[in-house]
Order: sequence, then structure tokens, then C-alpha cells
Amino acid sequence: MSPKIKFLTLSFSSLILLCSGISMSAQAEEYKAPPKMMADLVDAPRQPGTAVSRNNQYIAFLKRPGAQSIVELAQPEETLAGLRINPANFAPARSTGFTAIEIRSMDSNKTSKIENLPEGKIMTVRFSPDSKNLAFLLEQPDSLTLWNYELASKELKQVSDKAINASLGGARYRWKGDSSGFITRLTVASASDAPKQAAAAPLPIVQTSDGKKAAVRTYSNLLKTPHDEALFEFLTTSQLASIDLNGKVSKIGEPGIIRGYSYSPNRNFLLVSQLKKPFSYLVPASRFPLLTQVWTTDGKLVETIADLPSGESIPKGFDSTLEGRRSISWRSDMPQTLMWAEAQDGGNMSNDVEFHDAVYTWEVGAGEPAKKLLDIERRFAGIEWGDDDFAMVSDWRFSDRKLRTWKFNPSDLSEEKVLFQERSYNDRYNDPGDFVYELNGLGQYVIKEDDGKVLLTGRGASPKGNIPFMDAYDFNTQSKTRLWASEAPYYERIIMPLSDDANKVLTVRESQTEQPNFFIRDIKKNSLKQMTDFPHPSPAFVGVTKEKIEYTRADGVALSGTLYLPPGYDKSKGPLPVLMWAYPLEYKDAAVASQVTESPYEFVRVSYWGPMPHLAQGFAVFDDPKMPIIGSGDNLPNDSFREQLVSSAQAAVDVLVERGVADKDRIAIAGHSYGAFMVANLLAHSDIFKAGIARSGAYNRTLTPFGFQGEERSFWEGQPVYASMSPFFHAEKIDEPMLMIHGKDDPNSGTFPMQSERMFAALKGLGATARLVMLPHEQHGYRARESLLHMMWEQYEWLDTYVLESDKK
Repeated sequence: MSPKIKFLTLSFSSLILLCSGISMSAQAEEYKAPPKMMADLVDAPRQPGTAVSRNNQYIAFLKRPGAQSIVELAQPEETLAGLRINPANFAPARSTGFTAIEIRSMDSNKTSKIENLPEGKIMTVRFSPDSKNLAFLLEQPDSLTLWNYELASKELKQVSDKAINASLGGARYRWKGDSSGFITRLTVASASDAPKQAAAAPLPIVQTSDGKKAAVRTYSNLLKTPHDEALFEFLTTSQLASIDLNGKVSKIGEPGIIRGYSYSPNRNFLLVSQLKKPFSYLVPASRFPLLTQVWTTDGKLVETIADLPSGESIPKGFDSTLEGRRSISWRSDMPQTLMWAEAQDGGNMSNDVEFHDAVYTWEVGAGEPAKKLLDIERRFAGIEWGDDDFAMVSDWRFSDRKLRTWKFNPSDLSEEKVLFQERSYNDRYNDPGDFVYELNGLGQYVIKEDDGKVLLTGRGASPKGNIPFMDAYDFNTQSKTRLWASEAPYYERIIMPLSDDANKVLTVRESQTEQPNFFIRDIKKNSLKQMTDFPHPSPAFVGVTKEKIEYTRADGVALSGTLYLPPGYDKSKGPLPVLMWAYPLEYKDAAVASQVTESPYEFVRVSYWGPMPHLAQGFAVFDDPKMPIIGSGDNLPNDSFREQLVSSAQAAVDVLVERGVADKDRIAIAGHSYGAFMVANLLAHSDIFKAGIARSGAYNRTLTPFGFQGEERSFWEGQPVYASMSPFFHAEKIDEPMLMIHGKDDPNSGTFPMQSERMFAALKGLGATARLVMLPHEQHGYRARESLLHMMWEQYEWLDTYVLESDKK
């Protein structure tokens, strides 16, 4: 029987292709919505954003809007050099913001709502260093402007009508350290002055290779023409300027394509980085040539620190890097001293050298050359500063996923470094946590340290699940003391300390049945004060139960996942259909791959995004069943990708069937991105699942020939692996129904929309049962309300047709 092919069109001319079984027809179709219980999730109240004052006396709660409309998402934008820019207001396109601001006192819990906010999107909300003002950006259709709210007088005003240029993203403005005003980037032209596409005959576009390897990944939205170059330069050129609270504007230096800017801790100098020509057609703006300089605060050049070429020729490898000075920043423990790293291996970690990086420091204005601070054995991962005799330095390596951190004395390099941690960066059980920071005399955040004693907070992964904690660690004795840990049946995590001694902390606390809320905890007094009482975001799903399930793969690898059962589940009525939602990850250690990564006491979150809405459809949901792809010793993980993937999936299904929860003939598999890649592979290489849902996936790895996910080998080095892992090469084996959904404007380097289009064409040509939904104006994730509702409708219908209804016929 010949396949039936339907061509259905959504609003804005998106194309849906359906391939299922008998004849050919065409029809127009509007956006659809799932049943109300599922649809309500899209409009559920969202957890607010927050900003905390430096004196820890105030917290601002920032109300988030609902999902954007497809009309908002469809606004004009320019896709240039890996960026999406709104050409009307010189800001990132598709931005979201906040709609309201409420300021609450930490002590009294008294609240004050900022009244008479102007129309527009509120963004980048920040308290001043002296905690007396709250600033934000207001995005309107034709501009981005800076506003300020004075807490004492409750006066809200526009600081200046000068439009800000945020086309390159990054810091949109910074408070001056003395709270007298701001530093920011201003637009230098009107949107109407944008260069127009020449009407002359098009010219050839020529690229050349000079014999040097340039193993770049597949990027999207790159520059393609001289007009693209001109438009990119026009939209990203800005004027660095300071603006005081009264609106006085002082230009700093000359206009340029300014990517970054920051004051020295003593506010005497500026570190400024600018993109420069020649622009590349092979890599995004983040890899364009970069000039980094030190300026005086009025824009005079002090010193050029680095003048880096394009990043087209960075050697292959996840831990490879550019040659030259990189990771340039101010030392937060010194008034005006810079630090940076320099590769000692040509940027290539595969080169056999004693030290792969070196770290240098240079004091601006001291009249002395840069000094080598440290030799780094592997790839430099950063320095956390304490004071002039205490700092922490880290390095890492991709081949074994190892991360190491040492304490060292920046003032006495003869003092031996002290190893603090050495672990796989995937190893959550042995993660010591993050250092607690404090403000130093320069107004900079540094590690809170007293005579070798520090504080650490973390999520506390363990075989029992995450147990957040605060520890005291003594470098003198290399011992730690647990000061506090979350206690069942709650999951409570520390957001930040509120007192100098860190005994008073801001936390977020939740349980399976209680939604997350903010609390103030006094660790020493063991007291707790609730600050917020947010409404339940999905009351229709009250009664959903969750359970962590542990099981073992055939090769002995321990696995786990979280089982959710719908409200009113009655085991006596027999097994349920199951929707599994997963995402494979690569590891070099089986023990690390087996680690538990969630807490059994976290709130049962039912979001429109993942599998949880389908609890309303009568499905049990097995969320995040582990799908580890492990490579031990010299074996790389993907050498046995298919075998490990199928084995993990089979183990997950078996444990659910053995428990009497799952009907083995009514189990679907779903995933997003690399999870979609997983879905197609499982349908091709097993008969475990009744149907599959694959969103924003990649299916032909030859279209990402210089590596993907955790695979470093190029296609030419690992052709058998690329072919084995690509479900496109095995599409003839897919005999279960597969729904594919993809954003039509997906810019993700590994998941171009073409991936889904080509995969669907293969399935159609082979007579498979498949459906492709291309969502207009959507990227890798979907944001428009219409798209989200339609996504859930597609999933609902697919599962109803091919998992539920098929057994009723």
C-alpha cells in the first residue's frame, strides 16, 4: 500500500508533513491546542526573577510575563555572525523581560511595588553598590534606555534618553563603583541609516584555504556577503560612555565594535575589548579578531594587551584554544592588576608538552613587564581570588574529563601549592561545592577566607539524592566540618549568605507537595523565616506521585530514573502506558555514570516543556532514565554507542514492567535535541518502543563532520562511528511511528532544521509512518504560546493514535 502524504500549513506558512498510509491530500491548518488541563500549563504563573542588594537588606522580585505570541516572535531581525539582532532598537532579537518589580525588605518583609512603570520590557535589573538605587533597562520597539528607581524617595525616572546598543549582548551597563552613575554602550546611528542591499548585479563570494587546518564546527547565521559585513558593523558599532544619575553623558574613547568593558577595582582604568576586521565567514562573532586594551577612564589608550586573529584555525579538540593572551581580566584582590593565560602548546592539547598554559599578571602603570604567575600543567580553567596570599587555581583536560584545583599564595610562589580537589568534572558525589564570597575593600567579590579557613555550599549529590549543604573547610588541617544540610522531607538549597559570618542565608525550600519559596535561615540558631508564598503553578496536577527507581543494565552499570504516576493511580487496575523522556551523556567512568543527580524531595514540577503534561493523558512518566555512554581506558564512549543505548533503554523498560507499572506494549520514547537523536536510534536498532517523539534533533552526523556532542573525532577520523551512530544511515530499520518537531529557525550548530527535513524525506521515501512539524520563527527551543500549545497537541495526538488507540482497534 502506498504511503499517504499530507501537506498541512500552519499560520505564517509553516509546513507540516504527514506520512502515514494511503493517499495524497493537501490542506491548510491552523494552530491547535491540547486538552485544557495540559494547555493551562503554558499560562501557569512562573517563578519570578530576583535581584539582591549588596547590603543584603533588599530583594527585588521580578515578575515574568507569559509566553510570547507568535506575532512577537515574528518581528523583523537580522541574523548575522551567529547573532540575532533587532535592527530597530540595536538589541538582541526575541528578548524577554519582566513586567513588574516588587522590592521586599529582608528584615521586616515589608514590600513596595514600583508604580507607574513605563510600557516595555524590563531587563537587566541591578541594585547600585550602595544599595540606594535600583536600575534597569527598558526595551521598547525603537530603543533600549536606562532607568533608575531611588528606594528612599520612591522616585522613578529615565536616566537618559540616549539609546543603548546591546547588539553584541554581554554587559548592557555597569554601575560605577561609587554609585554615581553608569558605564554603557550607546548607539551611534539611527536605524533608518542602515546600509541597503545594493541593486547592482551580485558578485562572486570567494573563500580560500591557505593549507592550515581549520576544523571548525558547523555554525549557523554566519556572514555571507559584503552587505552582511556592512550591516553587522553598522548594528554593532557603539560609543562607550558614562552617564551620571542626573543624565549627564560623557563619551569615552572613539566608537568601535565594543564587546566588553570593565573598570579596574580602584576605578582608575578601563579594560576594553573590541571586535575588528577582517570578519570571518566561517565562524561566529565570538571568534572574530579581538583587540583588548587598557584605557584611562576618559578613553585614552594606556596599553594594548592582546590583538588576536580570527579563531578559524583553533586546533581540533574541546580543550584546544587560541594562541596569544586570553581570559584577560582584572585581579579582584588588587587595585589595578590584570591577569591572563597563554597557551604553551600552540593551543593544541594533543601536543606533548610539560605545561599547556601559563598565567601572567601585569600591574597597570607600574612601569614593569608582565610577570609569570603560574605554569599550568593542563588547560587553564580559571582563578578565584581571595587576598594577596590566598587564591585558588584550576585546570582541566577533556580526554579523561578531569578537573583539579589548588590553593596557592600569589605573593609567595615558592610556597607549595595545596591540592584541593581532583575529580572527573562529571563526578557530582565528590564535588566539594562552591566557595562563599564576600566584598573586599575594593568593592570586589572574593573568596571569604580567614587564616586558611573557607566556607563552601553545594547541592550535595549522593546515592540518596541531592542534599544541599554548607561546609567549613580548613586548609591548615585539610579537614571539613558540616555546618548545615537540607533535611528530609524538604529540599532546601542556599542561594547566598546574608550576614558577614554567613550564619544567616537566603534559601529556596520545597518538598514533593510544596512549591519552592524563599526563606531566610539562621544556621546557628536553626531558625527559619518564610519570605514568599507563591501559588501552586499547576493545581490540576496535585496528587501526582514521584519515586526514584534504581536498576541495573545488563553489563552491571547501575542506573536510575524518576517515575511519576498520575493522580488517583490504582495499581489494581493494571499497568499503564508509559512515556519515557531521556538524554544520553558520555562518561569515562562507569561509577560516575551511575551517580544519582536529583533529590527525591524536590517539588513535582509539571511543565509544558517535557513529558509531564501527558500524565493528564493517563500515561505514567519515566523521566530522565539514565542513558550513559561509557568509554573506559583507551575505548571512547561512542565506540559502542548503539549497544549501550539499547541496553540502557531495555533495562529501564524491564524494571517498569517488573514492578507492574508499565504495559510493555504501550511504551513511547521521547527526547529533545540529543534526546531526539537517541529516539531515532532506539527506533532503528530495537523494538522496545511502540512510538517515538523526537524534537529539534540531528540524525545525520556527517552534517557535523568536525565533531558533535562529546565526540572529538572528525568524520574522516571516525567514519565507522559516524555511520553507526547516524539514524539517517539506518532509516530503513525504523518501523515504529516517529513524530518529529523542529523550530524552522533553529540556529544550534548541531541541529539545523535540514536535519529533520532530510530525515523525514528518507522515512517518507522508505514508506515509514512519520510526521514532521516545522514551527515557524522558532529556534532550538520553542517560545511562542501558539507553538507550545501546538507542540503539546501534536504529542497528545501522536501518543493517542499510536500508543493508546492502536491497542483498542
